[in-house]
Amino acid sequence: MLEVACGTGYWTQYIARQARQVVATDAVDETLNIARQRVVAPHARFLTADAYALPPFAEQFDAAFAGFWFSHVPKQGRTAFLHNLHGALVAGARVILLDNRFVAGSNTPISETDDHGNSFQIRTLQTGTTHRVMKNFPAQDELLSLIQGLGRNASFRTWDYFWAFEYELI
Repeated sequence: MLEVACGTGYWTQYIARQARQVVATDAVDETLNIARQRVVAPHARFLTADAYALPPFAEQFDAAFAGFWFSHVPKQGRTAFLHNLHGALVAGARVILLDNRFVAGSNTPISETDDHGNSFQIRTLQTGTTHRVMKNFPAQDELLSLIQGLGRNASFRTWDYFWAFEYELI
């Protein structure tokens, strides 16, 4: 399994329990170091990689996962991101995206929306610094339209605060 934007390895630790092999990628070395400490498994590898420009891998993967990443992909870059991800996968691979739903009163409010329809939040860290963060909340129809002609057997599930989208690569 290929995991994109693994961060500190929270999801990697669970994936590694089920997958024969997992290659977890992230663009930030500091978070990968935390992931390496969290996930001690001989079949888990961690690589520094840009989620928008994945490197060529020696093998292709039969599954891919991105947890709490897709909401940060600009709407105008979603198709390119998925094409890049699909390039690392075999036909028939399972792709699983998991992310937050917008729940008023629970999420940080949307502070602005740009010309592409991307929404942004202002987040304040414990240090007191504030940051403008892109956080999109795609609907099922948006996700389905992105994989039209690329994926099949799609499934969209929601819970109170989360959604999961899974499909099979054609």
